Amino acid sequence: MNTKLFTKRGLMTALSALLIISCTDLEIEETDSIFEESDGFSGVPAQSSLTQLYNDIFGQLGNQEDFFALNEVSTDELLVPTRGTDWGDNGIWRTLHTHTWATTHDYILNTWNNLNQNVFRASEIIDPRSSPTPQEEAEARFLRAFSMFWVMDLYGQVPFREVDEGPEVSPRVLTRQEAYDFVLDDLTRALPNLPVTGPSPQTEFASQASAHFLLAKLHLNAHIYNGTGTPEASDMTAVINAVDAIAGDGFGLQSGYFEIFEESVDNETIWWARTSVGNRIWNGLHYNQIAPGNDGGGWNGFSTLAEFYDLFEGDPNTNTVGSGQEERRGFVPDATNANSSNLGIGYGFLLGQQYDVNGNPLKDRIDQPLAFTRELPGLIGNNERTGIRVIKYHPVNGSFTSHEVVFRYADAHLMKAEAMMRSGGDPTAMVNELRILRQADPLGAVTESDLLAERGRELYIEFWRRNDLIRFGEFTKDWEFKEPASVGDINKQLYPIPANALLSNPNLVQNPGY
Repeated sequence: MNTKLFTKRGLMTALSALLIISCTDLEIEETDSIFEESDGFSGVPAQSSLTQLYNDIFGQLGNQEDFFALNEVSTDELLVPTRGTDWGDNGIWRTLHTHTWATTHDYILNTWNNLNQNVFRASEIIDPRSSPTPQEEAEARFLRAFSMFWVMDLYGQVPFREVDEGPEVSPRVLTRQEAYDFVLDDLTRALPNLPVTGPSPQTEFASQASAHFLLAKLHLNAHIYNGTGTPEASDMTAVINAVDAIAGDGFGLQSGYFEIFEESVDNETIWWARTSVGNRIWNGLHYNQIAPGNDGGGWNGFSTLAEFYDLFEGDPNTNTVGSGQEERRGFVPDATNANSSNLGIGYGFLLGQQYDVNGNPLKDRIDQPLAFTRELPGLIGNNERTGIRVIKYHPVNGSFTSHEVVFRYADAHLMKAEAMMRSGGDPTAMVNELRILRQADPLGAVTESDLLAERGRELYIEFWRRNDLIRFGEFTKDWEFKEPASVGDINKQLYPIPANALLSNPNLVQNPGY
């Protein structure tokens, strides 16, 4: 990790905060609810604009900051402790994990800007003056629905500007329910003109299966978005029907858990992003863990909590081959099985002594055995070895391969199980079908807590942990290093509207608690 780079970034964050406090003549981004001048809009080249929109969204998904950080580092699944002077960044990572973020947090602002920009760009493509083909319009509607879904989910309200409205017009603001209806309408209108795409390289692009997946997410969380707190039977039926439609297109569960995250075609990947998975590989590995294509080693930042690691079957104190673990927990190669097939780098959760490709024990930069520990002393004061590391994509498949899974059938399978449970049915058989495939012991019965834990085991670092914790009422619970004053604070289930956005659009109202 480049300490100087992150120090500079932290300085920029501090300067931005000072600017917001000291003046109102800010340089506002077009996506802080003020968009590019659109007077006299006459259309955009639909195909090239659609390609650019895909590229923009894929780049946002591949980032380790912004969207990923808001959905993962804010949970019990990931944290980024400060190691010496590395990863301090003026607390930008720590405040996410402790739920002490402010309205000036860079990642909250960047994510708001990016998602709203996506919505506006998609609207330009959808406009008849851009002359999109029916499929191009449908794909743009899907991408608009995906982006608006996340604005609604993360912030609870959505600014929306028509393409003909100039910058002098303050965008109207959709309530959470209005945004829900908007997303539902976009997906419903897109579906007939999206291609039916089964498992293939073409799942990089929007399809009927990806639209059904997002519909399932929408209905599964409907009681959160409409504020009732009680799932409706009709929504749960819609989830089940959407998942059945995905299966009808040829998708299903697949054995070989870590093979799903390779670049090759599999039965599980419904939608993937052409974006480097380097961030997912290297942000937790140590500087001395290397691979072809990255001789500089890892960045030694991201870790997980021992309490999350303990959700998995196996010896809590080791994760070497044969320590009783289920497949999804992975393994750490030792002196006898570290070789070119794994580069000496483990899969899943890395705990204990680490090895090189020849089975030699690695050391850290001060010549101490490179043995990752279960416990961390805190969010600051860490050395190079503290914390269990997480790696789902593996450098043996390419250190910066451009293939990240976004929607996956196992998620849909568990959504259907949850919808059954919330409709009064028994999800045990469905959950055990997945557990047996993943070499985990079947459960005698499945409670809500069991189902949330199963989603954590199956879907770690796949963007969904925050969304799941909120739906199961666990996002406000206590976990290690969370600020005590934030425990139980339901206001933290929404991020604040960024300070810049409030200045630029008087129709926005700050969320409660900020």
